[in-house]
Amino acid sequence: MLLNPSRAHVGLGAQHKGRQVVRCSASSSRRVVPSITRKASSASLAAVTMPAGSSSFINSAGLKLNILRRTGSSVAGRRQQPPKTRGAGRAPPRMCGIIGIYKHEGNVNAELYEGLLMLQHRGQDSAGMVTTNWEKFKEYKENGLVKDVFSSQSLMDSMIGSCGLAHVRYPTAGSSSAQEAQPFFVNSPLGMFLIHNGNLTNTEDLRVMLNSSRSFFSRHLRTSSDSEVLLNVLADEVHRAHQRCLQTTGCDPNSMKTEFLFEAGQTAMKLLKGAYSCLTLVKGVGLVAFRDPFGIRPLVLGRRASPLGDEYCIASEDCAFGPIGFERMRDVNPGEMIIISPEGKLLSRQLAPPQLTPCIFEYIYLSRPDSVLNNIPVYEFQLALGTRLSQRIKERKWDLDLICPVPDGSRPAAIQMAADMALPYREGLVKNRYVGRTFIMPNQRLREMSVRRKLNAMSTVFKGKSVLLVDDSIVRGTTMSQIVNMVRNAGARKVYLASAAPPVRHPNVYGVDMPSRKEFVAHGLTEDQICESLGADGLIYQDVGDLMAVGNQLNPDITRFEASCFNGEYITGDIDEDYLTSLEESSRAAKRNRAGKAASLTGGPPPPLVEDSRNKAPAGV
Repeated sequence: MLLNPSRAHVGLGAQHKGRQVVRCSASSSRRVVPSITRKASSASLAAVTMPAGSSSFINSAGLKLNILRRTGSSVAGRRQQPPKTRGAGRAPPRMCGIIGIYKHEGNVNAELYEGLLMLQHRGQDSAGMVTTNWEKFKEYKENGLVKDVFSSQSLMDSMIGSCGLAHVRYPTAGSSSAQEAQPFFVNSPLGMFLIHNGNLTNTEDLRVMLNSSRSFFSRHLRTSSDSEVLLNVLADEVHRAHQRCLQTTGCDPNSMKTEFLFEAGQTAMKLLKGAYSCLTLVKGVGLVAFRDPFGIRPLVLGRRASPLGDEYCIASEDCAFGPIGFERMRDVNPGEMIIISPEGKLLSRQLAPPQLTPCIFEYIYLSRPDSVLNNIPVYEFQLALGTRLSQRIKERKWDLDLICPVPDGSRPAAIQMAADMALPYREGLVKNRYVGRTFIMPNQRLREMSVRRKLNAMSTVFKGKSVLLVDDSIVRGTTMSQIVNMVRNAGARKVYLASAAPPVRHPNVYGVDMPSRKEFVAHGLTEDQICESLGADGLIYQDVGDLMAVGNQLNPDITRFEASCFNGEYITGDIDEDYLTSLEESSRAAKRNRAGKAASLTGGPPPPLVEDSRNKAPAGV
């Protein structure tokens, strides 16, 4: 038995362990807070066909169809009663970065490491890697940054194999144990490792199915992770495909392994709800990539030539390709599965009707500006947000002296705004690059304490000036309220705020750590009230319609984006008030350290708590 779950050398077939109150005036800014809207999915809810004569298939058919019907009922109308399995036990959302590389010869470990460094912005909590020579897997995963987890030369030397997967994980998701880091492994069938970016929204229904006798095997799940559930659902369906082969056609299963994966993926896509972009290593099959039918989370295919033939890289963002010599081919299509065989043959099959509806928050905050996702350059998207926002700011006739970005993500929008408005662009906030992003700090107290370590305001830039601060988004508001305070203390005459994103009012359930409405500074407030709570002289948000128009302009083939955190519309059709309430009552959201604990790192009292007209909520909360 393997005692350390984060360090495992697994033979194929073995078991795996391992942030001065000023009254704001913007009468045109008052908005009606949108309500939650459930949108019907047009995806087929066809039942899974089970062959006669197989009791294991018949035993599981009822529960599988129940999962499908439950989803269908939530699409067709309001659910009468939420499933009993939904609640605090569900796996929490996370944002991750994934990469897989296939080479014809030589070890892939160094290239996985370099590619993973390019995805570090997608997760700073843990990192994991698995490589294979198609005879054995070598896996390592641990909490920490990529450079720290894989700092040992002897460890890297031991990660042999010409194909592999690597993963970075977003903080605050689930347990801090490396046991919940990815990849996950099942030894049967075949031997399968999986890494996942996204979040399933029917995790508990699937867990019940897997833990019951209605599963092909009653599967033991070792963590609360939805990624482990996803892997086991896929593995269960591979088992069923194998049995159908034996019982209906008498085929040779050894020659049908690739077909089993395609068949299992097709059935799994009918069962899985939510967001999932996945990479899998499967013994006897190869490197497997698949993406949910909505394409909520990104997944990009790259290629490079070698003397022995084409080699492939599949990653969350194509920014990972350049340093390791790959060129972008295309996005993995929604509902598509790609298999790269051990011999390097690329196979592709569309397993579900594609309904491309990518998460628009990827382009605002999550992804690097040098990435191209769904044929939309992230940098051009952010520049266009600046143009749209500057047009609306001109209508307000604010007296402005300069534009300053809140580093780093708002720079493209701020640069474009300065150009469009003929105002000086100034870098007045100096960032300490050795402090992590506050949005992904594990709790509110750490986020508050981190702000003053992270940024320093220059009086040479701000003294006597009327300043427009531009940020890519304002989520919880703690960081921004402290930045406003810092800029005032640096001598600014007035401080105005512009957010390149609309106000965040709803949880994101598809893989971003925004689970509770109570955490959002915009929750239940008008734009004027938000402005007052942040201590600014004026505030403007991006318009949701302008946001969508930018995306559509850059890729007319995308007619709709997943923007639930802004408009409350959940594209998978299975999210309702019961689900969101259970999410807010989950252990992760309940543990947030929120109530008025503003931090001071100067030895003096903390910043004053700003009251609003509702119920004296602390500033930045």
